[in-house]
Amino acid sequence: MTTVVDKSIEVEVPVSTAYNQWTQFEEFPRFMGGVQEVRQLDDRRMHWVAQIAGVRREWDATILEQVPDEKVAWAATEGATNAGAVYFQPVGTGRTRVRLHLEYEPEGLVEKAGDKLTIVERQAESDLEKFKSFIESRGVESGAWRGSVGEGLGVGTPGVAHAAASQGDSGRPGASGTAAAGAGTGTADLKHRSSDDEERVADATERDYVVTEIDWPTPDTTTYPGGPVNEPNRPR
Repeated sequence: MTTVVDKSIEVEVPVSTAYNQWTQFEEFPRFMGGVQEVRQLDDRRMHWVAQIAGVRREWDATILEQVPDEKVAWAATEGATNAGAVYFQPVGTGRTRVRLHLEYEPEGLVEKAGDKLTIVERQAESDLEKFKSFIESRGVESGAWRGSVGEGLGVGTPGVAHAAASQGDSGRPGASGTAAAGAGTGTADLKHRSSDDEERVADATERDYVVTEIDWPTPDTTTYPGGPVNEPNRPR
């Protein structure tokens, strides 16, 4: 069953600053709870490693549409089934509304138990709050990518139907496929859930899925005096 999460927040920085920071995908672990690694494969493809409802998952995602200062839309191509978009809208001088729309399919008993406790929804809300603290404490972006992907194609807001390629190889908590070296394609066989996972589901309570706030140290803004712009390729 597909779950939809739609959250927004206003941040006290110009739209270009908020957008530029979001293009630095490999820095997502600094403000996204549960995200352990985002590896940039090229301008469109990323490999994710995260803990979802206590389960380690890996997946590959592709940018379907990216419009500077407006939108980034993606869909998974293998691994955990998810898709969505983040939108950026100026709401006055030096202020931006960031809206995150996410669709995903919880797989297996552990993730479904977490879904009933609205873990991902609460995590998304917490992540936006941490993004707000992160970018407002800096005042400038740590980097930027101003290229476009699929602009004008009218992708809209992707849903799990756009991530159909990821269905069938996800959903077995405990291990996820890994990308082929340097290519981000192909998966290893996913392992079945262990007996430990079965016991964890039986004992699952809301306290097992508490979304925690992390106070990240304020980065040294002198390192990025103007937020370096990385053209034509994103940092890897």
